[in-house]
Amino acid sequence: MQGTRDQKNALAARGYWQAFQKVKMSVSEIFENQDSGKIVTRDLSVWHQEMFMPCVMAGIIKPSDIVGYRNSQVYIRNSMHTPLNHDALPDAMTTLFELLREEKDASVRAVLGHFLFTYIHPFMDGNGRIGRFLMNVMFASGGYDWVIIPVDKRDAYMNALEKASVQGDIKPFAKFISSLT
Repeated sequence: MQGTRDQKNALAARGYWQAFQKVKMSVSEIFENQDSGKIVTRDLSVWHQEMFMPCVMAGIIKPSDIVGYRNSQVYIRNSMHTPLNHDALPDAMTTLFELLREEKDASVRAVLGHFLFTYIHPFMDGNGRIGRFLMNVMFASGGYDWVIIPVDKRDAYMNALEKASVQGDIKPFAKFISSLT
């Protein structure tokens, strides 16, 4: 079984690397004075597809599993937050993309974009990783450094995100993210 787990981990790492290459291309366009909200609206699903493409190529998941938003309810392990019903995803994502295009402050786009994306949870898997990519692309659009959530701060990150999602209090999450910038 170790070999199978190692193979899946290798596929996941490859997918993350492939998605990161696409994210870097998006950031490059933003640095050429392109609109960050429009680019994320266009590219977010591409990042997600790239993240899981190695698993598709290996036959572990079906190509249809990475196209579009999820079509069933999803639950987050160790969370009291229940993501939106799949029927609400198109409208919720449209609203998120409007926020990203209209908000002028890159740090607001970064924090709210990450929070709202993970709150909506539009995909069956990979929402946290894509949410952090989204956050960093928005930060980069404002000239901020890339933000990495250190492993030893993962619990604080998850607790702040949980408080925002369940109690509607985004302040601890915003403070946590700002402490890393």
